[in-house]
Amino acid sequence: MHIHRYEKLWLIIGSLILLVFLAILAIQTFYLEMGPPSHAEMMDPQEVRESELFADAELTEIGDNEYEIAIVAEMFAFQPGDLEIPAGATVHFTLASPDVTHGFKITDTNVNVMVVPGHISKVSHTFHEAGEYLILCNEYCGLGHEFMANTITVN
Repeated sequence: MHIHRYEKLWLIIGSLILLVFLAILAIQTFYLEMGPPSHAEMMDPQEVRESELFADAELTEIGDNEYEIAIVAEMFAFQPGDLEIPAGATVHFTLASPDVTHGFKITDTNVNVMVVPGHISKVSHTFHEAGEYLILCNEYCGLGHEFMANTITVN
C-alpha cells in the first residue's frame, strides 16, 4: 500500500497537534492542578437547615482579610440576606439547597455556581473593587424565582 507523501505529511502534522493538545491538557491537570474537582461533598437535603455548618449563617473572619460564609439557597431566598464585605477581602462561599436546584451568580464577577440538593458547593472570590454586587439565582426554581436576589456591599 502506497501513501502519498502529502498524506503522510498531514498525518504527521495531525498527530503532532493531537500530542501537543494532550500534553497541554496533562500539564494543566496534573502540574497546574486545574482539573475538575475529584471529591464531592454530599449532605442530606432535609438536614441542611439543622446542620452545624449552615446553622451559623454569618460572615466569619478566618484570616487576614479572608472570610467564609455558609449560604442556604432555598425557595425563594438566600440565607443569610445582604452582606457587607471590606474591599480586598477574599470570601469563601459554601452553598447548599434543601429543596430544588438553584443558581448562585454574583454579577460583575466570574462566580457562577449551580447549587444542587444533596451536594455542597464551594467557591471563593476576592472583591478588589468597592461597590454593590448583586447575587442572583440563575437557575429557574419556581414561581418566585425572579425575587431571589441579595446584595453584597463592598466598602
